[in-house]
Amino acid sequence: MVSGLHERNEGVRRTWFFRSTPLGDPRRVFLADTMTKRKEKTAGLILMAGASSRMGIPKPLLKIGEKSLVVHLLDEALRSDLDHVILVVAHLAGEIEAVLAPYEQNRKFRAVENSRSREGMSSSIIAGLDAVPQDCDHMMIILGDMPGVDSNIINHLLDGYLASRKTMGAIAVNRKRSHPVIFAREWYGDLRKLGGDRGARGLLDGHGEAVCLVDAPPSYDDRDIDTPDDYRTFLRDQGETGRRK
Repeated sequence: MVSGLHERNEGVRRTWFFRSTPLGDPRRVFLADTMTKRKEKTAGLILMAGASSRMGIPKPLLKIGEKSLVVHLLDEALRSDLDHVILVVAHLAGEIEAVLAPYEQNRKFRAVENSRSREGMSSSIIAGLDAVPQDCDHMMIILGDMPGVDSNIINHLLDGYLASRKTMGAIAVNRKRSHPVIFAREWYGDLRKLGGDRGARGLLDGHGEAVCLVDAPPSYDDRDIDTPDDYRTFLRDQGETGRRK
């Protein structure tokens, strides 16, 4: 388990990670200087092809502050150090198509339709993977119903994972694996064999030795929004957080 802090100096992202010793004494270990322009490219998949059946309305269009959820996640992913951002939706039509129109000229962005979205999350991972450029050695999966994901948590996971030299990585909250998650190219074939709505959970569970868990900062909110009650609670909590600032 690693956690880290970032320092920037003259275009270099310097990452200091903290690893606990057997005695529980956290010692600072400098693992890597990661150049902002990395040699190994990473694509990010934002999965938003779910049916939103429990929510009752399309989750991508939920308002998070002044933005819709899809715009919030896209803006954060495009602001991050990801080299490419791929949005997976069920249909590129109607309100979703209108919302995405301003991003059409962004070379970093691509939207794809998952015509098999009813088959579960795995089908969205495969649809997104088909759109990952050949020069991307790593792929991050970002769930489209987690409004707490921002550019900082994306970069935090990316830096910790690359520094570890392992081939899978995930954000950890309270020492438990959470999201986003990330995979090296060598796992692309296994990801294409996934089925159902479990996503890549089985792959991560079955190869724990290959997974780097990167501790999230205390401020990270990893909840997902599935129901109207989830949404109301999130908005209420965000309002209370804003008042405390």
